[in-house]
Amino acid sequence: MTKRRSILGFVGGAAIAALATGFTATTAMAQEVTLKLHQFLPAQANVPKLILDVWADNVEKDSDGRIKVERYPSMQLGGKPPELMDQAIDGVADIVWTVVGYTPGRFPSTEVFELPFMMTNARAVSHAYWDMFDKHWKDTEFKDVHILGTWVHGPGMIHTKDPVETPADLQGMKIRGGSRSVNALLTELGATPVGMPVPAVSEGLSKGVIDGTTIPWEVTTALKVPELVENHTEFTGKALYTLTFVLAMNKAKYESLPDDLKKVIDDNSGLEFSVFAGGTQADSDGPSREVAYDLGNNIITLDADQTAVWAEAAQPIYDAWIADMDSKGKNPQALIDEARMLIDKYTPMYQK
Repeated sequence: MTKRRSILGFVGGAAIAALATGFTATTAMAQEVTLKLHQFLPAQANVPKLILDVWADNVEKDSDGRIKVERYPSMQLGGKPPELMDQAIDGVADIVWTVVGYTPGRFPSTEVFELPFMMTNARAVSHAYWDMFDKHWKDTEFKDVHILGTWVHGPGMIHTKDPVETPADLQGMKIRGGSRSVNALLTELGATPVGMPVPAVSEGLSKGVIDGTTIPWEVTTALKVPELVENHTEFTGKALYTLTFVLAMNKAKYESLPDDLKKVIDDNSGLEFSVFAGGTQADSDGPSREVAYDLGNNIITLDADQTAVWAEAAQPIYDAWIADMDSKGKNPQALIDEARMLIDKYTPMYQK
């Protein structure tokens, strides 16, 4: 009888252990994958709050909690903003959001969208950018990462301590530029370009390292730009410039996911997400502009004729970019023609 009870006890214990193991396995299944998302802006800035968090929350929800996205703002995983793309490639981070121009010349074809007075509105240009990425660059310039989204910000403009109305007004000013193309334009117009990531702009302005900066309205509030300069120059029609962004994922991490979780990532990425991201960023321009207006700052809106003077002055940037891309064996005029064609095609779709 004792032996029988012992056997039953063992069987019961084994069953309980099996149940416990099964329960533990089920619990573990609730979260199978953790993805570290790294980027350079504070968590409360518009892009993390309105775009990256939305993307991450949707991925977590659509995966029924099997994917957890850990968010690391302000370069909390270490390094500097220009290192983000390599962090995605090397697996320091699983996903990064970065400015393509932080690594000048490394992804040169995307610069076609950063050329002066190419950009109409962020949704149309983001749509065109995704089309050209998917067709031309996915397996070439971006072959070492898995790209989740490609987009641009709203119209780039100039924010300065002294007013700027004509290209000549930039003579002798030290202006922060956000990309190789923007820096080339500043040089052409007589300014001294100063390369620095966006988070350094506030300190640069407050310490007099720079006299102004090129950024869209959207990011000015987070950087307190309207409190540090009093003049803002915006253009009519096509924008002075824009910057290209990517949300990039470590290729091996993506490939390691089971098919159903890959689908969750895919369903939240691509064209629709890119247009959403660019449009959301641009939609934040208006409220930020209101902050500068309410402070009594001088907002200079150049009309079409005044803007045309700037566009003519910017033509050498096209010539230099075409020559540089020719030397790299690219076909720059074809890229310009295709980008313009797609932007013209999509702009009416997204005009408000």
